[in-house]
Amino acid sequence: MNPLDQWPHRARLRITGVLTDVDDTLTTDGTITAEALDAIAALQSEGLPVIPVTGRPVGWSEPFAATWPVDAIVAENGAVALLPCGGDENPIGLQRDTDKREHLSKLYQQDANTRAANFARMQQVLAQIEREVPGARRATDSSGRETDIAIDHSEFTQLPQEAIDHAVCIMRAAGMNATVSSIHINGWFGTHNKLEGARWIVRELFGRDLDAEIDRWVYVGDSTNDQLMFQHFPHSVGVANIARFVPQLAHLPRYVTHGERGAGFAEVARAILSERERG
Repeated sequence: MNPLDQWPHRARLRITGVLTDVDDTLTTDGTITAEALDAIAALQSEGLPVIPVTGRPVGWSEPFAATWPVDAIVAENGAVALLPCGGDENPIGLQRDTDKREHLSKLYQQDANTRAANFARMQQVLAQIEREVPGARRATDSSGRETDIAIDHSEFTQLPQEAIDHAVCIMRAAGMNATVSSIHINGWFGTHNKLEGARWIVRELFGRDLDAEIDRWVYVGDSTNDQLMFQHFPHSVGVANIARFVPQLAHLPRYVTHGERGAGFAEVARAILSERERG
């Protein structure tokens, strides 16, 4: 990984969109900071779309999709997207503020019957993990999950690496995909992942092929469940707290910030915007 200031100026100037993880990338101690929110708003004011792609559940993501200055949030590792919209299509009744009502449109990669069948199977796997892995507990945000399951390993419960590995093995033995974020172990049935979710939402929002313009996007992340994105994006950045996961990463980001978490994301935004000001 190279320091962010070694990111070529010409490459920064070509960036037209930002994809980012949420936990410990946008957030600091579980909350998005004013600095990170201001960075997103500054990118948007320059016409650069910002799309968080997270392993968090759709229920947890709803208030953020309604209030953060983002184009969409892709939740549950690529399975479902929340899009702010001004009309009455698919409203879920979230309030942005006391004067203006903002609805969200919810999009899925799987049909309703597939989601229902997978949900029932996943609950069995979740119960098995809690039964067989000492100390394993479902994530506190589990009630908001529709297309995956999550085991807490670092948010409110501390699991040793052997317990994390055991939970991952149980998921994979059941035919599930499994990834480890900075706080959770996520498992799901289906072919979606963060990269497929990013391709899907760029196509849905803009009618464009992400792979055809991949050198004009940057991805920002912090943990092992970001490494597919690090591998695929020529412009990938890890915030400084990625150091915790470096020994477990087969694919590292190209660059790393000096700042951790939300401060690191703001550093990426400044690196992009400073070039636009000069250019």
